[in-house]
Amino acid sequence: MPSIDLSDPGGVIERIIDRLGTVPIDYEERIDFIRSRNGTADRWLAAGVVLLLHHHGGAGPDGGFMLQLIKRSSLVPQPGDLSCPGGMLDPVTDRFLKSLVASGLTPIMRGRALTLARARGAKTLGHIALFLTNALREAWEEVRISPLNVRFLGALPSRELYVFSRVIFPVVGLVKREWTFRPNREVERVIEIPLVALFDPERYGTLTVEIESKLPFRHEVEPVRNFPCFLYTPPGGREEVLWGATMSIVMNFLDIVFGFSLPAGNSNRVIRKSLRPDYATGNHKTSSP
Repeated sequence: MPSIDLSDPGGVIERIIDRLGTVPIDYEERIDFIRSRNGTADRWLAAGVVLLLHHHGGAGPDGGFMLQLIKRSSLVPQPGDLSCPGGMLDPVTDRFLKSLVASGLTPIMRGRALTLARARGAKTLGHIALFLTNALREAWEEVRISPLNVRFLGALPSRELYVFSRVIFPVVGLVKREWTFRPNREVERVIEIPLVALFDPERYGTLTVEIESKLPFRHEVEPVRNFPCFLYTPPGGREEVLWGATMSIVMNFLDIVFGFSLPAGNSNRVIRKSLRPDYATGNHKTSSP
């Protein structure tokens, strides 16, 4: 368990802001990398995602901080995976809106989190605001959460999604008020995971992924690979598996903010997953859920 009292919402939020506001991030370098690949056969794209936290009042399994993740529908790439809301950067719309977000005139980016982001310099602040805008626009499209209902807490270092030639720029946001999930065709459902559950070493395992040779990835991958995973069963639901890039983003958040690392010897549970050809493209013949 973390050293901080998770039942103190204000203290947890302050800690998140302080830790994220001072951790080194690499947005400028990764943007330069993406630009250097423009016009080449090895083109990379940028995507913003938001790791949403919400604090439910009350005691028991329904109380405390929750991560709000989406489960991707069968119509999009990586069907069935848990992801942070977000998606590809829209260079026109997102760049137009980022100045408004970075100005502090909206309730999205204010207070100490904005002060710490500004301390990184104008260029990095602009990149953070751009991907925050990008992620919140996509979150609105995917599950209808209002951007004005999200408070920026900080940015995380970027992650590579190598097989899709993408760089993911994650930001962390606090959902201020309860809201009604209204998933679009890209989202099967919203999965809430209690923050406290992520500190339980018994919930971690190994996911053995078998990758079919017909998958149209842009880069070669090994046919069988092992990944660390987190296993969680929502109340009244089926067991969900968190793995891959989203798992990496969540673990990075836990390490930076709480000093929590992947438990050693987390291979007690081994589960298997086969990636079919539609994993890279989605099954567009399937009707919308």
